[in-house]
Amino acid sequence: MEALRSMLFQCVEMLQMAPSLLLGECFSSLGRTGGRQELSLKRDGCVYHGIIQHELNHALGFYHEQTRSDRDQYVTINWEYIDPTTYHNFQKQITNNLDTPYDYSSVMHYGRYAFTTQYGKETITPIPDSRVEIGQRMGLSRTDIQRINKLYGYCE
Repeated sequence: MEALRSMLFQCVEMLQMAPSLLLGECFSSLGRTGGRQELSLKRDGCVYHGIIQHELNHALGFYHEQTRSDRDQYVTINWEYIDPTTYHNFQKQITNNLDTPYDYSSVMHYGRYAFTTQYGKETITPIPDSRVEIGQRMGLSRTDIQRINKLYGYCE
């Protein structure tokens, strides 16, 4: 973890915003969107290790894992149980997967019940083994770290 922190601060300049400027939600635009990338972390629900890392990964240019271009080989998206206002979190993207495997344990992967409209109905089902655990917010996976290193190098 210390190596990742060191690498990020060498590669990415972090600036603290005044608390009054926080917009009250957990979000980040994808990648650099101009002179600086703004990120919002609502204190009540976002200031947790894995959620902060998830939003920072968006700022660094990473999509949700379940939107990878090759995702249909690894998960089934159950559109019938997804809140239509959140479809964008599940729509497949044209991605550069950096020659890394699909990562069920990525901090960027949603859990199986994310944005479900019916309690107990999965929105994401892993395949071929539906028992695989997905959607953790404990921290970056090894593959998450590998992708950051591949995309940004060590910025030396």
